[in-house]
Amino acid sequence: MSTQASDTATSSSPAHNPLSIAILDDYLSIAPPFFTHILNLTIHTYPSTLHPSSLPALISRLAPYPIISTMRERTPFSSALLSSLPNLRLLLTTGTRNASFDLPTASSLSITIAGTTGTGPSRPTPALDHVTPPPPPGFDATTQQTWALILALANNIPRDSTAFHSGAWQTGFNTGVAGKVLGVVGLGRLGARVAKIGTAFGMHVVAWSASLTQESADAQAQAAGLPAGTFRAVSKEELFRTADVVTLHLVLGERSRGVVGEGELRAMKRSAVLVNTARAGLVDEEALLGVMREGAISGVGLDVWWEEPVGERSVWRTERWGVDGKSVLVGTPHMGYVEEGVMKRWYAEQAENVERWIRGEEVRNRIV
Repeated sequence: MSTQASDTATSSSPAHNPLSIAILDDYLSIAPPFFTHILNLTIHTYPSTLHPSSLPALISRLAPYPIISTMRERTPFSSALLSSLPNLRLLLTTGTRNASFDLPTASSLSITIAGTTGTGPSRPTPALDHVTPPPPPGFDATTQQTWALILALANNIPRDSTAFHSGAWQTGFNTGVAGKVLGVVGLGRLGARVAKIGTAFGMHVVAWSASLTQESADAQAQAAGLPAGTFRAVSKEELFRTADVVTLHLVLGERSRGVVGEGELRAMKRSAVLVNTARAGLVDEEALLGVMREGAISGVGLDVWWEEPVGERSVWRTERWGVDGKSVLVGTPHMGYVEEGVMKRWYAEQAENVERWIRGEEVRNRIV
């Protein structure tokens, strides 16, 4: 085994060793220890994400490798990219699906794609001996991140922390959420968890999705241990018009892309906030920028972005949000799944699949 951690590793370097892996987009550099025990495996890490439009650079970087480890939906693997990687035989992702992979092309090229569940490998591994366990069933990091953003906006946490460390004291009012309306766009597994917590804060919950009925909303409430009627199914227009907090929990697809546009944003109360921990593509970016520059809504909490990582010169980083009448922005770098117990178990599962593939065994959590 040998390891190289560099975004400048040459494309020819692994060519002499047919057993080599490229680890992509591992921003926290946690993956390599899970692969180092695999005999004769050369490991190269590329922590800096290349933009999908940089196809020649991606091909040059990845062409030599038979095995590639990825983090879900960071580097897309399009048909054009997959077709230009003649050595690729095993493509690893985290999670059990990856919308940024062209699965039919991978299948046609006999590229095996395997995912992870976050529960860990089938056998104990020393690399996990001192790792905190993942959240127990029924809990998840995304729900926690959602409420962290909601409360950061309501209680002005970023502003007050900055003021405190600069020597100031109280600088403004907090906003109580009790008695306010929580609008949940997408009342699935995550949306229902966020909604249940809202009721603990004394909020009234309304919800919408294209297929949501009051019957299904009642079923979600009862599954969460709450009475039928706790979650009220409403129209999309009513949700955006009446909610004090709008939180997004839809899966991104062709039907949901841009589901929050100019009309929805303009319908929101001036005092309302929007939180998105799902996918950036659910929201029209230019429409949101326009509304925020006018201060047409109070604040926005974003954990997902239209281009990730967000560039240093992006307006999301450089514009002075929350001053001169603009909306407040609380931004986090897509942390809604970055929980140690889950992340490290993902990589442990990937390493097990590398070993299974080398031995000619069936990989676990096979996608293609």
